[in-house]
Amino acid sequence: MSETISFDDFLKVDLRVGRIIDAQEFPEARKPAYKLKVDFGSEIGVLQSSAQITVHYTPESLVGRLVVGVVNFPPRQIGPVRSQCLVTGFHDENGAVVLCMPDGNIPLGTRLL
Repeated sequence: MSETISFDDFLKVDLRVGRIIDAQEFPEARKPAYKLKVDFGSEIGVLQSSAQITVHYTPESLVGRLVVGVVNFPPRQIGPVRSQCLVTGFHDENGAVVLCMPDGNIPLGTRLL
């Protein structure tokens, strides 16, 4: 079981719907990864990220997908990429990441509550 947090702690994590608008190979990464640009709508804009999601996705298959991302972590330098958001996902039975994606056409920037 994981650590218990308060609902107020949960509300501090700003989870938003975004659309991947660009996905590129990231050969400089230590583990296989892609460089992503995710559009979180007019309030937040386009943010960069990197994601170790190469097992289940190709760059071409990612463009246009809706994802859930954390947009209020401080930027993090990952090699030459300045990651500005965290794209969320779950590990499958083999440890590869499967993206957390909304089921339906949710407006960009919508916050998870």
